[in-house]
Parts: sequence; C-alpha cells; structure tokens
Amino acid sequence: MTDDDFRALLAFRDGLRSFLRWSEQRAHEAGLTPAQHQLLLAIRGHDGTPSMTDVADHLLLRHHSVVELVDRAEQNGLVQRHADADDQRIVRLSLTDAGNEKLTALSAAHLEELTRLRGSFMLLWRDEAGGPSAT
Repeated sequence: MTDDDFRALLAFRDGLRSFLRWSEQRAHEAGLTPAQHQLLLAIRGHDGTPSMTDVADHLLLRHHSVVELVDRAEQNGLVQRHADADDQRIVRLSLTDAGNEKLTALSAAHLEELTRLRGSFMLLWRDEAGGPSAT
C-alpha cells in the first residue's frame, strides 16, 4: 500500500459519507426518514414483489425491525402488504402510488448526484487493471 492508496481510500470514504448525508437530507425534504427511503428503494428495486425477508436482507436488518418500519410506512400511505399467492404465511410488499411518486423523485435526484460524483469515485480505480494499485 502506498500513500496515494491511503489518500484515495480516504477520499472515497469521504465521498461516500458526503453522499449519504446528502441522501438523508433529500429524504427529509421529501417527508421521509432515510430508513423509509431505503425501504421504498428495496421494495421497488427488488426483482419481483419482495417479501419481508427479502427487504430485511436488502436493508441488513432483522425481520422484526422491518416489520416496525413497514408498519410506519403503511400508516403513512407509502407501502401495502399482500399475502403471497402460494404461501399465505409470506407477506409481500408493494409501493402505493404515493410511495412510488416520492421514490421516483428521490431516485432521479440521486442518479443525477451520482453522475456528478462519478469522477471523484473513479479516482480509486486508477491503474490499468481497474483497481487500486497493489504495491
């Protein structure tokens, strides 16, 4: 590891933290908590209609924590629960129109911000092999 490697890693981590803070602020401005924003994205971004377990995996949370998060989001009209067609014990989740509208607006802003930040994040992968120098 070189001094440049450590500087690149620091810049990358600083960029990640700045992006996450920016994201949290955008969520609050949209009337969501950062956790609700992540929940909406986990539901919409999942291939198919996710179960509570699928969402817990995406959010790196325990099942009971996701249940509480979904309870609050459902009370706010952002998500809906559905029984699985094949196994009634499985609860599936989908966005309401209101949840989808908030997520769509937030996601557009996030993609724009990530595009703006792309150059600074790409500095970490500066050698020909596509990764940090391994010296």
